[in-house]
Amino acid sequence: DITKLSKKIKNKELSPVEITTTLLDRINDHNPSINSYISISAEAAITQAKKLESELLNGVYRGPLHGVPIGLKDNVNVNNMRTTCASMYYEDFVPDEDATVTAKLKKNGAIIIGKTNMHEFSAGATGDLSHFGPAKNPHNMKKIAGGSSSGSASAVAANLAFASIGTDSGGSIRIPSAFCNIVGLKPTFGLISTYGIKLLTATLEHVGPMTKTVKDNALLLNTIVGYDKKDPYSINFKKQ
Repeated sequence: DITKLSKKIKNKELSPVEITTTLLDRINDHNPSINSYISISAEAAITQAKKLESELLNGVYRGPLHGVPIGLKDNVNVNNMRTTCASMYYEDFVPDEDATVTAKLKKNGAIIIGKTNMHEFSAGATGDLSHFGPAKNPHNMKKIAGGSSSGSASAVAANLAFASIGTDSGGSIRIPSAFCNIVGLKPTFGLISTYGIKLLTATLEHVGPMTKTVKDNALLLNTIVGYDKKDPYSINFKKQ
């Protein structure tokens, strides 16, 4: 889990490059059958890992996500990485700007390893309707992973990501998290910015962390919360 991994990174027992390379090898071996990811950003991930490793060796530590590879649901924009929403209509769409959540994760040292599979346009609770094929439940490949954040849940459960970000209107984080036996949270609406995310329902969709443990979930949540003036539904708690 991230809580244990981050201590080893901080103490220089493990390097971000070592971790990222090992995880990419595991994804290469297992993703073809589990189908947790739609896109893998291997080259960019290794480049970022090298930068973060160099920072660490020079005394710069960004926090507990420093050098930790995570996945993002494929409706969350990442600059220069395609965002498909698991649909043929966005198959070749490449945004030129990070979502606010992505930017916060990068700022805190997380490595975006890839974009996870999902129910097309987040419009389903089963997770088995994707232009790129369904994400499988790693505990039983004959079972669905749940939706709509299916790939995010299956990636964490299959140890193909240390954590992932999902979105939830009517269960899209909670259902796949339950089906895949991980921890998923639907936070308070407006707590986390949805700017740069293709939403099923702008006034109902919540962004949330999907992790192996409750501690990891709290850690990831605290990294991505905060007011964002770019999001009209973002809550500025300081003005309350």
